[in-house]
Amino acid sequence: MIIKPNTIIHTDALTVLRQLQPDTVDALITDPPYSSGGQFRGDRAQDTRNKYLSTGEIAAEYAKHSFTGDNLDQRSWISWTAEWLSLVRSGVKTGGVAAIFTDWRQIGALSDAVQWAGWIWRGVMVWDKKNSRPQPGRPRQQCEFIVWASNGPLNVKRNAPFMPGIYVAPPPTGEKRLHQTEKPLALMRELVHICEVGGLILDPFMGSGSTLTAAVLEGFGYIGIEKDAHYFNVAQRRIYEAAFALN
Repeated sequence: MIIKPNTIIHTDALTVLRQLQPDTVDALITDPPYSSGGQFRGDRAQDTRNKYLSTGEIAAEYAKHSFTGDNLDQRSWISWTAEWLSLVRSGVKTGGVAAIFTDWRQIGALSDAVQWAGWIWRGVMVWDKKNSRPQPGRPRQQCEFIVWASNGPLNVKRNAPFMPGIYVAPPPTGEKRLHQTEKPLALMRELVHICEVGGLILDPFMGSGSTLTAAVLEGFGYIGIEKDAHYFNVAQRRIYEAAFALN
């Protein structure tokens, strides 16, 4: 199966990734299900509407739609993550990069899975969300993290800009929010520049399409995969609207 650039596909990611042609993608940038949201197996198994929403958000449109793949235990999540990361690596060019979101609970497990899949772990970037919920007697969990890696040696003269190690951007709120764990477009418009200029970005868990909307606006090619029909349709609309705005 030859997947053409600027394509989005409604299916399970593993189905497509097993057919990804070698040396076709310049960067993996994605926000996969964390299977986090609690200390115990029962916490992780909850519906995402219970894990990631506060009481005041229940009536919002994005609160009506769960997303799948977020209820694995730790061993299963590491195994699954290492599998899809290995499949992606076979399609990423030598020297291509990966940037993968995670939270504090899963950062160690993700770093392990990245290396088990054959990537070279290069470091961790920080996303400061600013407006996280206060926790009495404890520090706020106001940051999420981006593990980044390369497929083999990394050319220090690659055609990409200097980048920060910390990004500060509040997540979307209110009517602007389209997904329970949506990343802000402003953040993604900066992060996509980890890909070489004009390169092809793959997001196998595109959700509501923030990564690929940013890719379009910043002049990158894209391939997106999403299993959930509702979020696929949301992403499709956003990506097409971004492309139309540039013409």
